[in-house]
Amino acid sequence: MSYLLSKPLTLAAFMAIGLVGCNNSSQTPTDAAATGDATTTEAASNANGTLQKIKDSGTIVVGHRDSSIPFSYIADDPNQPIGYAHDLEMKVVEAVKQKLNMPDLKIRYNLVTSQTRIPLVQNGTVDFECGSTTNNEERQKQVAFSNGFFEIGTRLLTKSDSGIQDFADLKGKTLVTTAGTTSERYIRQFNDENKMDINIISAKDHGESFLMLENGRADAFMMDDVLLAGEKAKAKNPDEWVIVGEPQSFEIYGCMMRKDDPEFKAVVDEALTNVFSSGEINSIYDKWFLNPIPPKNVNLNFEMSDNLKTLIANPHDSAQPKAAPAQ
Repeated sequence: MSYLLSKPLTLAAFMAIGLVGCNNSSQTPTDAAATGDATTTEAASNANGTLQKIKDSGTIVVGHRDSSIPFSYIADDPNQPIGYAHDLEMKVVEAVKQKLNMPDLKIRYNLVTSQTRIPLVQNGTVDFECGSTTNNEERQKQVAFSNGFFEIGTRLLTKSDSGIQDFADLKGKTLVTTAGTTSERYIRQFNDENKMDINIISAKDHGESFLMLENGRADAFMMDDVLLAGEKAKAKNPDEWVIVGEPQSFEIYGCMMRKDDPEFKAVVDEALTNVFSSGEINSIYDKWFLNPIPPKNVNLNFEMSDNLKTLIANPHDSAQPKAAPAQ
């Protein structure tokens, strides 16, 4: 977490989906497991810029997640990521096509995880990623971020009869979180500083984190509340689970790309700003948060928060949420 706030964030429960691992599109597949051998380095990519790299290759490589519901995930088609962030990602792709005058530009989807997403962007394997990646000051030293497109709070998912109501109730308990996330860093620091004796388990993705919780291997699952709501909704019995605790931070999601490439960042930011200013963001939001979503067609009934409305009205790429300007 990059900072702490005391103001609670109003959030609602949502979504359902079974996970299928995948990393491909209708174009050429990319094996994320092999990306450590990528020959394209960050320095080489930045020498001519991402737009030149895309133009030379004829392909834009888009990073996606497989279980960040409903931002970027796999549902019915194992070769096609979907979600709120993915729809915004496709707006960026269209903007790149126009910028380069390449209407037939090929798209290659590359699966990333919480742990691999930053290095895969840095080394040029992925040109950019829009999912559920928090923009914070530490990550800004490694990658660049677009204007934000969502704001969340970090909380806990637990059984309704667990007796856990807030973070103070975790003393001596077992908690699971997803490896490589800001939640993992925060809870380890919280545990050390407060001598809570929490047994912290790090799972490889959000689906595995919830499975550990559901199977009784953990007493609570800490993550962005919007993602917790998605795991709750896909549970066998959603009513058994509750999202609790005062948010320990408020964080902004943004699209991630390589540093020191202002030309490409300008294209990404302009694409998002156009979606915001035209009002198209409202229909995209409604599609994923106020209507049934695949694969189980559950309606999340998750109204847009005032915090997100402020972010859309006043786009920025800062790690810290900004208040609405005085009227």
